[in-house]
Amino acid sequence: MTNTAILSLSTHGNPTTGYLSFFELHKEIPFHIKRIYYTYNVPVNTKRGMHAHKKLKQILWCPYGIIEVFLNDGTKTETYLLDVPEKALLIGNGIWHDMHWKKEGSVLCVAASDYYYEEDYIRDYNEFLRNVQDGYWKNENKL
Repeated sequence: MTNTAILSLSTHGNPTTGYLSFFELHKEIPFHIKRIYYTYNVPVNTKRGMHAHKKLKQILWCPYGIIEVFLNDGTKTETYLLDVPEKALLIGNGIWHDMHWKKEGSVLCVAASDYYYEEDYIRDYNEFLRNVQDGYWKNENKL
């Protein structure tokens, strides 16, 4: 899947004093961040997401817990496990994504390329597939 990437975040520290992980513009993340949000207190086995974005790009990371992310570009699916704080998932536009909470207390953080616009969301899977078949993202820049 060319519009996604798993990232190993830069990490500094040691077991005595703790660790700091980070990502930076034009290094790990290829877009300007306009919004950061996080989802928490989600019951185990809950599925969230279930949408794609027309333009928005994002990076997801789980500073605590385990979240399984299912990605679909309309032709192929991939699964990623966000289970350590120094791992992040870069998701471009035109990717259907579902997130499944696997551990109690898991926190999902997201850095997004734009502000919230409901018009950017595709929440109907069949509409998403029609956009893929019609070549909606054909000329888009890939990550």
